[in-house]
Amino acid sequence: MVQVRVIGVALDAARQYVILLRPITEEVDGPRMLPIWIGAQEATSIAIAVEGAEPPRPLAHDLMKTLLETVSAQVERVEITRIDDGTFYAEITLLLPGGRRVLDARPSDAIALASRVDAPIWVADEVLADAGIPVSAMEFEDDDRLEEEKLEEFKRFLDEVDPEDFQG
Repeated sequence: MVQVRVIGVALDAARQYVILLRPITEEVDGPRMLPIWIGAQEATSIAIAVEGAEPPRPLAHDLMKTLLETVSAQVERVEITRIDDGTFYAEITLLLPGGRRVLDARPSDAIALASRVDAPIWVADEVLADAGIPVSAMEFEDDDRLEEEKLEEFKRFLDEVDPEDFQG
C-alpha cells in the first residue's frame, strides 16, 4: 500500500470529473499520479472539503461525518483496494466503540469522507502500478494561472448551483 494525497479535482477533455491522487513519498520508479473518474456531485463534495469551504447546507459526506461522530466512530483509513475492468473499489476502515469494521465503498465517497475527517488515504501497489500515470506525462500549464482558473470555475459553479440539481 502507498499513502496518497488529493492533489486536485479536474475536468478532462470530455468534461468528465477526475480526482488526482499522488503518493506522499517519492516512488523508486519516479513520481506517479492516480486519476480516478468520478461523478459531478462527488467532485463538488471533494473540492469543497479540500478547499476547506463550508457549503450552505450539509452535503451527503458532511452528514456521514456527523453520523460517525454521533455514534463515536472514527475513520481510521481509506483504501483504494483494486481495479477491475476499469472500475475502482475502495474500503473504509472504521474504529467503533465495539471494534473495527471495514466497509465497501466507492472511491469517490471514501475520498470525500476521508477529506472531511483527515483520514489517511492508501492505494494498493497493484492499483497504482496498473492505473497510475507518470507525472511527467501530465501536461501542466502555469500552475498559478491554472489554480486561479479552477478556483474561479468552482466559484461560478457555487454561484449557479441550484439545490434541485442534487435531488434524486
